[in-house]
Amino acid sequence: MKTKVLVTLSLFAAIGAVLHMIMPPVYNGMKPDMMLIMMFIGIILFPSIKNVTLLGIVTGILSALTTTFPGGQIPNVIDKIISAFVFYGLFLVVKKIAQKVAVATILAVIGTIVSGTIFLSTALLIVGLPGGAAFTTLFLLVVLPATLFNGAAMIIILPIVKTIFKRSKLTTTTI
Repeated sequence: MKTKVLVTLSLFAAIGAVLHMIMPPVYNGMKPDMMLIMMFIGIILFPSIKNVTLLGIVTGILSALTTTFPGGQIPNVIDKIISAFVFYGLFLVVKKIAQKVAVATILAVIGTIVSGTIFLSTALLIVGLPGGAAFTTLFLLVVLPATLFNGAAMIIILPIVKTIFKRSKLTTTTI
């Protein structure tokens, strides 16, 4: 792995961690996960198994450290690793057109739904859901709004990141 790629992926993870920390909880300690967007952008710009593995693990650990969900540490790690590989698989299916903002947004929406489903399922099995809330309730009140929020964030953030990369003459695997 090249040092530039490692540093860039680290910056994406760090930015995602900061965004995750400042995002206020919406319901029972759950909040939209901006860290997912940064992980997805890292996968889009540097798609390889090593990078996906690294991003999934690091994002999972950082997300676990900054979670406000009671007992959400283990579900966050599991969720991010699996979500990273699901997103990567979807990315590979549409790789030739994945650089288009619309396609990347659709991938981010699907990835967020997958992530939320995995997180809630894992949390339900390991620690239970907070306040006796039902899976469906949390899915409707947190995951779906987070999906819309992350879709909008991808529309805004990906073109900015691509512009920065082009102007600074940084190279990616896919731009």
